[in-house]
Amino acid sequence: MLKIEDIRELIKVIDDSSINEFEYEEEGTKISLRKQIEGATQVVQVPSQSVPALNPVHTEPSTQEIENTASTSQVEDTVDQAKLHTIESPMVGTFYASSNPDSEAFVQKGSKVNKDTVVCIVEAMKLFNEIEADVKGEIVDVLVENGQLVEFGQPLFVVKED
Repeated sequence: MLKIEDIRELIKVIDDSSINEFEYEEEGTKISLRKQIEGATQVVQVPSQSVPALNPVHTEPSTQEIENTASTSQVEDTVDQAKLHTIESPMVGTFYASSNPDSEAFVQKGSKVNKDTVVCIVEAMKLFNEIEADVKGEIVDVLVENGQLVEFGQPLFVVKED
């Protein structure tokens, strides 16, 4: 039976290979992975009744998700009832705070952003995708480290909207 860590490792291996699609089935559990193709969304399907831990609706939160939730909660408590927006990763990949190792980070805690401000880069399948803020406001928390692997939908930044 596959564990979440095994699935993440599969995603990394397939991401770094020339394989565009992968399917795996064992004991009623089926996993289907497809690479993102120019703007399409990566699909990860894990329909199974025999493995409830892999069911996305009932998945136990990872340590990183718990830490991110705790961090977001602390920020929410310190900002006086402000409207907070979370910028999430639109894909699985590697988070980069700047365009290259010698450059300054696109944004940091306290930075003012507009809707079209690039806040980071997420590299997926050797493509560097600029992630924009999508809101006007101020960065109140950076939830990930430079070079960290991020998941689809993982919170990256918390923004106090103007």
